[in-house]
Amino acid sequence: MNLDRVKAVISGGASGLGQATAARLVAGGAQVALLDVQDELGRQAAGTFGGVASFHHCDVTNEADVDGAAQAAAARMGGLNLAVSCAGVATPGKLLGRDGPLAVAAFQRVLAINTLGTFLLDRAAAAIMQNNAPEEDGERGLLIHTASVAAFEGQIGQVAYATSKAAVAGMVLPLARELARFGIRVMGIAPGIFGTPMMAGLPQEAQDSLGKQVPFPPRLGRPEEYADLVAAIVTNRMLNGETIRIDGAIRMAPK
Repeated sequence: MNLDRVKAVISGGASGLGQATAARLVAGGAQVALLDVQDELGRQAAGTFGGVASFHHCDVTNEADVDGAAQAAAARMGGLNLAVSCAGVATPGKLLGRDGPLAVAAFQRVLAINTLGTFLLDRAAAAIMQNNAPEEDGERGLLIHTASVAAFEGQIGQVAYATSKAAVAGMVLPLARELARFGIRVMGIAPGIFGTPMMAGLPQEAQDSLGKQVPFPPRLGRPEEYADLVAAIVTNRMLNGETIRIDGAIRMAPK
C-alpha cells in the first residue's frame, strides 16, 4: 500500500505514538483521523496537519463510540484502509500490594482500554475495509496493534499491563489468518522503553537511567521511530501476522 493512498484511523492519536504516526503518514501523503478522549489535544494535533486530518472524540472501550468514529472518519476521507491502535494505559499494580490485593476494577480498566479497545477498533475498521476495492495482490486494508515488550517480559507490578499487551499480540496471528480472505493484513508492534507522555511524568534523571538500560542505542525510543516502523509495515505487503519488537535489544528485568 502506498502511503499517499492511505486513509487511516489512529486511536490515541492526540499524543505520543499515535500523534507521531499521524505526522509520518501525513508526510507521506496520507489522510488521517485521530481518535482520542483528549478533545483539546486532539483538535490541536489535527489542526497542525491541515485539511488532511480530522479529530473524533472516541472512548475506545465504548462500542458505539468506536463504530461511530470509524464510520465518520471513513465518510470524511472517502474510505478507510488503515487502523492503528495506539490508545493505552500502563497503570501499575501488584497482585498483592501494600493496601491488599489488586482491585478487580483496576485490572479490568487496563484490559478494557488496551485489549478491548484494540479489538473494537479492529472490528469497526475491518467491517469497512472488507468492502474496499482490492489493490495490488488483492489488498484491502491493514490493522496494526501496539503491544509492548511487557507482553513477553512483564515486570513485577505489571500483571494487568503485561496481560493486556500479551492479548494484543496474541490477536495478531488469528486475525491475520481470518482476514486473509478479504486481503486485510494484521500486524503488531512491541515497543520497548519509549519517550511517550506516560514516560514524561518521570524525573529526567529516571528517564535517563531507563534509557541507559537499552543495549543500543542506549536511550529511550523516539515516537518517530515507532512511526517509521508503521510506515514500513504499510508499504511491505509480506509483513503479516507477526509482532515486531522495536526495543534496542532490551530484555526487561523482573523489576
